[in-house]
Amino acid sequence: MKRRVVVIGAGAAGTMAAIFAATGGADTVLIERTRDGGRKILISGGGRCNVLPARLDESRFVTDSSPNTLRKIVRAWPLAEQKLFFENEVGISLEEEVESAKMFPSSHKARDVRDGLLALATRRGVELRMETLVTGIVREDNRWAVHTTTDAPIIADAVIVATGGLSVPNTGSDGTGLRILERLGHTLHPTYAALTPITSNDPVFAELSGISFSVTLDARGAGRDAKASGGFLFTHRGYSGPSALNVSHVLVRSRLENANPPAVLRVQWTDLDEAAWDTRLRPEKGGHGTRQVSTVVRNELPDRLSAVLLAQAQVDPTRTLAELTREERRRLIDTLVRGVLPWNGDEGYKKAEVMGGGVPLAEIDPRTMQSKRHAGLFLCGEVLDAFGPIGGYNFLWAWVTGRAAGTSAASFST
Repeated sequence: MKRRVVVIGAGAAGTMAAIFAATGGADTVLIERTRDGGRKILISGGGRCNVLPARLDESRFVTDSSPNTLRKIVRAWPLAEQKLFFENEVGISLEEEVESAKMFPSSHKARDVRDGLLALATRRGVELRMETLVTGIVREDNRWAVHTTTDAPIIADAVIVATGGLSVPNTGSDGTGLRILERLGHTLHPTYAALTPITSNDPVFAELSGISFSVTLDARGAGRDAKASGGFLFTHRGYSGPSALNVSHVLVRSRLENANPPAVLRVQWTDLDEAAWDTRLRPEKGGHGTRQVSTVVRNELPDRLSAVLLAQAQVDPTRTLAELTREERRRLIDTLVRGVLPWNGDEGYKKAEVMGGGVPLAEIDPRTMQSKRHAGLFLCGEVLDAFGPIGGYNFLWAWVTGRAAGTSAASFST
């Protein structure tokens, strides 16, 4: 008799889990509360879906659990094999966006990814039950009873919880799975919005809304730190872009924990380091130093931002390099290389790409994703305490953990 596996949540991790559970021979039911599933896939990458990173740096994942455990999980399905799976099994060719080291479907349509995964699940024999809300799961006589709002309880040999976290709640992520897992005895590392825009009430920077370019940001506070280089955008509410999102978790946690002092956000506005700027801001040998300081700074940065930074450093923009004092040069270099960006909050889960925190990795078997609290209960995706940076890392986490959970659930026996 076939084992029955119920997967809760038809997002990235859940759909992958269902595909591999069915591939492993299980009678698989995929339950989804929305009418279509995979809504975070649809909105990812500006509607293009950054399926995978082109290259993987395991150290860029963030977790309060064991980094060694996380590495074991990630290495279970090598990046090259994942790419082949999408191309050969799902039928979606991928191409690298070289400047960002991201892999996108060649069609650049996120819908092709979502629809391709669900179509593969159906071809493998997965039963889809959309617009069905799970209210609880109960262990009964060595099997599981999955209670929903629409049907009689579904009896299963194994259940996979792939309900996502709390980010972008209008896609269906409302924390239902986290609450179910807590009722079953799992603990949760504190949850928080991650990869979310940063807010600021500084009126000077607010006037720069719409300006975008590349920077390096460094966030430090409450014993945590994060550094990221890449795109940066001034918004009317603060800061966004990959570099800002990738360090935002340090600021979010500082705020949630009422850290005193709060985390500090510093910025290196260009690729030029302290020594390079020191050279640029000195008169050229044999020259008369008649170039204005503002001209040198504007050669590297947008005009409006240059004016703001010169004002912050208290340097007269009409001053020539020859007239620049040692103290003024020091202040300006500090501003350009390690300036402080004022912040007062974040956009929270509404704009967060992922949730940080969740079920500790110590509470699952890293080889199978099976709960150490309950036999036949498997966890994958965002409910687990790990997330990666912008660039396909969080889909990779969903694919890896979903595959492991589905494969293991299909072969599970009491």
